[in-house]
Amino acid sequence: MLVANYPFATIDPSVGVVAVPDERREKLAQFSNSKKDIPAAVEFVDIAGLVRGASEGEGLGNQFLQHIREVDAIAHVVRVFDNPNISSVHTQIDPLHDIELINTELQLADIEKTENLISKKPVLYVLNKEAGGHNLDELNDGRWERLMEYLKDKKWVIVDAHVESELRELHTDDKQQFRQEYGVFDDGINALIRKGYELLGLISFFTTGEDETRAWTIVNGSMAPKAGAAIHTDFETKFIRAEVIEWQKLLEAGSRAAAREKGWIRTEGKEYIIKDGDVIEFLHG
Repeated sequence: MLVANYPFATIDPSVGVVAVPDERREKLAQFSNSKKDIPAAVEFVDIAGLVRGASEGEGLGNQFLQHIREVDAIAHVVRVFDNPNISSVHTQIDPLHDIELINTELQLADIEKTENLISKKPVLYVLNKEAGGHNLDELNDGRWERLMEYLKDKKWVIVDAHVESELRELHTDDKQQFRQEYGVFDDGINALIRKGYELLGLISFFTTGEDETRAWTIVNGSMAPKAGAAIHTDFETKFIRAEVIEWQKLLEAGSRAAAREKGWIRTEGKEYIIKDGDVIEFLHG
């Protein structure tokens, strides 16, 4: 993927599959001495930014809008720093203006549509800061305050895209030192993924054993058979029952046998609604 300091460096969407960080899964893998530790994954599609008139085709707008229609949610990256060396299509960085512009173009693009409305898709605002730069939250000129007022009832996260891009190339042992040098201690990508899960109403349950420990992604509120379908369709169509325990309780017990003796492993039927962090064994016909 080309990353460059001018508008529309990205034309074709770039797809990246990112492992979902989850300390619970890691602890379960250690508990079971699993040969494999398999995380859930989320797919990000990098789509070029929109300009005024995108709904009428400006700046390849029609092409980019079609890509947006195909995603489940929008992570809108909003620049919140001043740097004259990094180009912008506007004379002044104004994040709230940028947000309103995009919202307007999405609404205009939906005028003739009756389904798959992109202006109704859930949105996560990704505030792109710059380590050591002139970030708007440090400048008392009103731009950050106006942005915060707009975002007070919305989901948002702060990311330093430059730092995260540099970290991607580093070995794990070097990443913490790099963060200290730049003064960026929070993992922006992990926060982005967690907020994305919240936005889409997703949760994870786990299966664990000697062969593998794996996180499975389902929609919050899913009943046991539907959740089982994430593993195999037979777990839904031929569902008999599920043996369930909270992940903390399994670790506390020390073994599955001990957990069973304590009565902590429950037998649940078709109506059971899976909870985030459940460890499950499905039984099917």
